[in-house]
Amino acid sequence: MMLNHDTIIGVAGCGRMGLPMARAIADAGYTVRGFDVRPVEEFGSFAPHMTNDATQFAHGLNILFTIVRDQAQTEDVLFGKQGFVTLAKSLQTIVISSTLSPKYVKSLRNRIPAHIDLIDAPMSGAKIAAEEKRLSFMLGGNDAQLDRLQPLFDAMGAHFHRMGDFGSGMVGKVLNNLVLAGSMISTRLVLDWAPEMGIDGGDLLALMHTSSGQNWLASNFDDIEFAAHGYELDNSLGILKKDIESAIDGAPERADLELAEMLVRKVFALKPL
Repeated sequence: MMLNHDTIIGVAGCGRMGLPMARAIADAGYTVRGFDVRPVEEFGSFAPHMTNDATQFAHGLNILFTIVRDQAQTEDVLFGKQGFVTLAKSLQTIVISSTLSPKYVKSLRNRIPAHIDLIDAPMSGAKIAAEEKRLSFMLGGNDAQLDRLQPLFDAMGAHFHRMGDFGSGMVGKVLNNLVLAGSMISTRLVLDWAPEMGIDGGDLLALMHTSSGQNWLASNFDDIEFAAHGYELDNSLGILKKDIESAIDGAPERADLELAEMLVRKVFALKPL
């Protein structure tokens, strides 16, 4: 079926990333329904599009974006507490936008009926990019499937990287985030050292932006909501730790995991600036 403005698109997991993504799709004129376990009234002006009733959400649903935190919540959305794979009788396409282990994502193909298309579309850019509709998507799926959904990705993002078959987008995402973790740890380390060595942290960030130390976190430090956070299980650094662990889980059999495992420990140990 061709994508049109009568297609019912559902976003499961309307948190810091999912909510602005759902808003962006709605702004583009598509029929959007959001699902979250939180009370509907917490979503303000977007509340008319929201429900915490799984049956209501599933009725007539054609395309499901799942943007929940982790594998356990993904299991609930697809097969468990919500179970939209069976509850949504009109479901045609599932888009996995959570960052998960590539091994787990690829295993979904054997668990979901063949008539339902599977796309993996993790994204990068933090909350600010989601709100400004300029996310970067790492896409896995065949070209015909991705072409059909491209108008939705266009509504949410600015950069689109087709990485290969289903699961390949997730490989790209976890490897990208492994590099992010390394640059983030280094940036936080030098910002901690800078005042004691006699220079201002802001001046150092400005220097890095035009020099060889340039990286995404340093160049966007004032806009990234978690840039100065310390590790908490339920915040963005907790999610980054999970993403590194997802990369480790999907690593090649003979991979050297020493650096990746060190980054898990270092993210876990981050304190607020």
